[in-house]
Amino acid sequence: MRLAKGGRSWGMCASPNGLMTTRASSRPVVLVHGIWDSSTRLEPLRAGLASRGLAKATAIDLLPNDGRAVIPLLAAQVAHAVDQAIATVDGDDRRVDVVGFSMGALVTRYYLQRGGGRSRVRRFVSISGPHHGTLNALALPLAGVRQMRPNSDLLRDLATDSDPWGPVEVHTVWTPYDLMILPARSSKLPGARSERVIPVKMHRWMITDPRVLDHVANLLLT
Repeated sequence: MRLAKGGRSWGMCASPNGLMTTRASSRPVVLVHGIWDSSTRLEPLRAGLASRGLAKATAIDLLPNDGRAVIPLLAAQVAHAVDQAIATVDGDDRRVDVVGFSMGALVTRYYLQRGGGRSRVRRFVSISGPHHGTLNALALPLAGVRQMRPNSDLLRDLATDSDPWGPVEVHTVWTPYDLMILPARSSKLPGARSERVIPVKMHRWMITDPRVLDHVANLLLT
């Protein structure tokens, strides 16, 4: 697992009333990519959040990234990245925020529910994650991909928690046009504090669309 560093900047962020405001946050944000992706592929998301005031957004590399690794193994890498980010935080509230995209959202969810993340994370934003599985996962026999199949053992286990998030604020963002997460409503998460459906035409564009970037920035800057 490698860290890809982000720059510092102050930026304009759309407020709920549509006005542009200048805000900034010193809280680290860990960005977790999806299958076959990397920190480089998340650069539009990192840069978009940085320009909106989240200067300490940092993408990580999950290794391997091709579906061979099981979700718990990848979640351990998220735990390590969160611990590294927390080490940079001053003050009493040393929690960080995490944004997971696609498979990275499910990996982060596992970290929160099974890897001790509920005491380390303030807010979790899930972007187009296969939380109820995706039919596309039926196409590959790889261990991590099998865990993303609908009704997999891993998904059934996570669904048994009566209080999956504890003090963590959980937010979901997804598009009804998603052809990677099938059905698209699999990106919904029970118990999430908020859910936003943004009609982006492709799964991949969910980390580049300005509407998504504005919404995620607003969630993390408040």
